[in-house]
Amino acid sequence: MRVRQEVVRIPILPFGLVNAHLVLGTDGAILVDAGLPDTQDVVEQALRARNLAWSDVKLIVVTHAHIDHAGNAGRIRALTGAPVCAHQGDLDHYRQHKRMTFCATGAFGRLFYRTGLIQRAYEPFEPDILLSGNQTLDLRPYGVAGTVVSTPGHTCGSLSVALDDGQALVGDLISSGILLGGIALTGRAKRPPFEDDPSRVADALDRLTAEGSLHFFMGHGGPLPASEVRRHANRLRQGSGKRSAGTSS
Repeated sequence: MRVRQEVVRIPILPFGLVNAHLVLGTDGAILVDAGLPDTQDVVEQALRARNLAWSDVKLIVVTHAHIDHAGNAGRIRALTGAPVCAHQGDLDHYRQHKRMTFCATGAFGRLFYRTGLIQRAYEPFEPDILLSGNQTLDLRPYGVAGTVVSTPGHTCGSLSVALDDGQALVGDLISSGILLGGIALTGRAKRPPFEDDPSRVADALDRLTAEGSLHFFMGHGGPLPASEVRRHANRLRQGSGKRSAGTSS
């Protein structure tokens, strides 16, 4: 029988607009995503609410290099002393050596990009644990039953955390709600404002559900059941086919 681990959503911004997450294991916790720059007080409040301190965070997993997920990684690493795990595909962006590209998925994404907020620079950092290709990281040494897996598509270097109890933390592979995400209509999956490759996102989501992920936590909105995630992956495949057909003609 698999023991269900507690996943704590940390509202970096209110109403589920931007989320980080704590996974509480048998011996401390791991933090999945670090949030926007200078939001460490929100993370500390979530720790204190469960009688935890910075030193109880054993690992920081950054799902991808967008500022709302990676922007405070350097600061939180300094506070916790925990290593940061990330993927090579986004390394140049963590180092702030290269600007990211942003493929808008709709009108809100195009408008949001024009505000310049998503393009802001943040404190560069060097990941302590750098995965490449399809490498995985076993989380048991950090007190959590699960694995960090490569799930490219939102960005080249996107990662997800697949817990052994069927819970998954997938960053921005999927979102729900209105505008950026959250606020309302959070039970229905949608594409995030930006997405590099919807076909690869669909592959990653299908792989996670096929391997037993049942309950999905995300950076914007959610959480969502596997049935809704599969339905979204199917819609992505159908949309990708239409885009490909239109391009080839």
